[in-house]
Amino acid sequence: MSTPAAFAGAGDAATLLQDEHQRRTELATDIAASSYLRGRFVLSSGRASSYYIDKYLFQTRPTILRRLASLLAEHVPAGVDRLAGPELGAVPLVTAVSLHTGLPFVIVRREAKNYATGRVVEGELHAGEQVLLLEDVLTTGAQALGAAARLREEGALVVGILAVLDREQGGIPAITGAGYHVDALFCRRDLPLRPSPSAEPEES
Repeated sequence: MSTPAAFAGAGDAATLLQDEHQRRTELATDIAASSYLRGRFVLSSGRASSYYIDKYLFQTRPTILRRLASLLAEHVPAGVDRLAGPELGAVPLVTAVSLHTGLPFVIVRREAKNYATGRVVEGELHAGEQVLLLEDVLTTGAQALGAAARLREEGALVVGILAVLDREQGGIPAITGAGYHVDALFCRRDLPLRPSPSAEPEES
């Protein structure tokens, strides 16, 4: 038996697209309002920057994290067996998306701990599993690539890297160049940053 949704016309489709656009716009606004800092910062890549998106400020707000998890979950490809998140920044994200999707997850350490199990990947992971790596903010992509390499060393098949924000400083091309599929919910220009950081040159 057909449902009313099966007979959705052009007007209904347009409404859905408008709702999706509004949903993303509101989330981008809330991320910027909660986490955009100006000053002098040194990024994990070693680069100096006149602004910083503090991932901990937006990830620790339930109203933002819940919506991020929902949007990220919509980008999880079919066939993924497990999610992964690098410590420390992506742990709230991967936990929230795991709860939203029901998929299990692992946490990827920067290096193996020198006590107890000595693992570099925490949680259950089986060789041959298809794993999607979640990231918070991409700059050069080096941290994401490092985490993906550690997952592969443990036998995982990394099917892609999915981030919240791309700072548009070479991360996407670097990850693509390494042979991974990569996507980000937002790029820097999607966020309503005032004044725009693009108006000021980045220090190198």
